[in-house]
Amino acid sequence: MNFELTEEQKMIQDMARKFAEREIRPIAAQLDKNHTHPAEICAKMGELGLMGVTIPEEYGGAGMDYICYALGVIEISKACASCGVIMSVCNSLYNFPVYAYGTEEQKQKFLRPVASGEALGCYGLTEAGAGSDPAKMLTTAVKDGDEWVINGTKRFITNGNVANYCVLAAVTDRAAGYKGISSFIVDLQNTPGFHVGKVEEKLGISASGTAELVFEDARVPAQNLLGKTGEGFKQMLTTLDGGRIGIASQAIGIGRATLEESVEYSKTREQFNQPISNFQAIQWKLADMATQLDAAELLVLRAAWHESKKKPYEKESAMAKLMASDTAMWAAVEGVQILGGYGYCKEYPMERHMRDAKITQIYEGTNEIMRLVIARNILKGK
Repeated sequence: MNFELTEEQKMIQDMARKFAEREIRPIAAQLDKNHTHPAEICAKMGELGLMGVTIPEEYGGAGMDYICYALGVIEISKACASCGVIMSVCNSLYNFPVYAYGTEEQKQKFLRPVASGEALGCYGLTEAGAGSDPAKMLTTAVKDGDEWVINGTKRFITNGNVANYCVLAAVTDRAAGYKGISSFIVDLQNTPGFHVGKVEEKLGISASGTAELVFEDARVPAQNLLGKTGEGFKQMLTTLDGGRIGIASQAIGIGRATLEESVEYSKTREQFNQPISNFQAIQWKLADMATQLDAAELLVLRAAWHESKKKPYEKESAMAKLMASDTAMWAAVEGVQILGGYGYCKEYPMERHMRDAKITQIYEGTNEIMRLVIARNILKGK
């Protein structure tokens, strides 16, 4: 067993870290305060290959493995969790299904712009009544000649208000249940009958847009069907497995930022004529944070290794997402406690980390669903 990163993995980790420290961290608080989409940052991440880490170079990507991807998301998320999730959605939820299930024509037309960072992608799955149970979705796609006519509303779509393209799940055969769900690639900028609905005001990740996608007799070319009709649910499950590695990596980044700031503050904050880092109560908090984060990161890297080696990773990604997000949320609460009153004020980034951490326990499958996935796998003996 080798825990040493390859030269390529070290390279992207170092590159992402330096970029995040130089370009993102200084403006992260302002992006959060103003709810500003970081368009310039996204473009620069594209130039660095961070928006298509695992996509082959022939389709505009960097052609690296999933460990590189996880390391990149961790470093970006340490500086700004909003930038981290934008990167994660483009890589995992949009690029992956288009690359895995798309035709050559679809890859050239719809994958290359997002993988190269020239455009942004999103994933249209969740609805008001279909979250943990996606088979309950109401959005429909009906074939009409050489087009599909789509009707329905998607909710809580990350990048939805700024994305150029969307991988959209819709029901093409209601009687077939989950086997009647299909996937489509939608050009959101050039689809009559589509418009962006409500843009959510959220607790955290405020620089990442979360929006409704509204389709009213929206017409999509027949050739934009992703794979075959009825394959959408299977595509969705595999896509979400990979997406959970991205969100787990985002959570690790938030947790790492929390730990680093807790350590720095504890060394400079004095009480009773000494830095609070001298007190065992603080030391134990820091020790627990560091230990739990290391354990969670190892689960993330294991899941990424499994995906890179094309081994089954459903259980591994669920474990990574569960552990990393719970750890990030717990570490953020501890970080606020260490900073005391300052941790509760926007003068320090700690309160932002706590707000950002919470969503990692919810999206890409709630942690309750993660436990069901893990249990299902171990009960089957996987």
